[in-house]
Amino acid sequence: MTEYKDYYKILGVSRDASETEIKSAYRKLTKLHHPDKNKGDTRAADKFKDISEAYEVLGDGEKKKMYDQYGQTGGIPQGAGFGGPGGMGGAGGMGDMGGAGFSDFFQQFFGGAGPRAGGMGGGNVRMEDLLGGGGMGGRAAPQNLTGEVQISLREAFEGTSRAVTIQGRKLEVKIPAGTKAGSKLRLSKQAPGGADVILTITLERDPIFTLEGDDIKVSVEVPVLVAVLGGKHKVPTLSGNVELNIPAGSSSGRTLRLRGQGWPTRTGRGDQLVRIEIGVPKTLSSEEKVLYEQLEGLRVKA
Repeated sequence: MTEYKDYYKILGVSRDASETEIKSAYRKLTKLHHPDKNKGDTRAADKFKDISEAYEVLGDGEKKKMYDQYGQTGGIPQGAGFGGPGGMGGAGGMGDMGGAGFSDFFQQFFGGAGPRAGGMGGGNVRMEDLLGGGGMGGRAAPQNLTGEVQISLREAFEGTSRAVTIQGRKLEVKIPAGTKAGSKLRLSKQAPGGADVILTITLERDPIFTLEGDDIKVSVEVPVLVAVLGGKHKVPTLSGNVELNIPAGSSSGRTLRLRGQGWPTRTGRGDQLVRIEIGVPKTLSSEEKVLYEQLEGLRVKA
């Protein structure tokens, strides 16, 4: 009887580990023990084979089920699903790949069933793991570089540029007008090895304006007489001041819409939402005080 292989122990996961946990453990271990990082270290090479073999089983739902049920018996009963002439090790099945490089335990247990389609090099590397891991022929794939660029809301509205330094090289990055927070700029083939540089835009908090979707929000203080009687009042926008018509009888908290004064879009611009806050005079002249008292008297009589 061949020596039992504890695949869970090899990957360092529990028997109730999720598929995601198993996959994560496999990726970490393959990077750590990859032969390219441990040239001439036979123990690392053997460890790498064990890790690949363990994931070949635990990363495959059917193999894992069989292993959990029959693993410690030393083999699968005839006809249980993998071994023997009627199993996957037969002609025309996955056993045609031979399970090259895998242990006698694996060969006995699965009847020669090798790695699933998509495996590389006898199951040592999977295509899904080549991205960001050890690439074809053992060469690491070029890694994209990521970073952040912070700009003001006004710069994002109008468009701007920033100088970025990548390993000693300075590049001028143009940021288009209407760029929003979270937008990504790709500098093609500017990273080492011909990879890309991907920059994420972040926006500084603006003291006046707030961007929400394609609309700009702003609060303005309106004189009490304008709020009561109605009239025009200057309102700041990202394109400059405009006059907004304040309806008579407007109260604090009322929101008015300035169409076409919001964020740039493919078809034009969003709107600006103006929240009114009524400004009460902090000081009054003697004449103003008399007039307010007269007004109050009229309102009481009414």
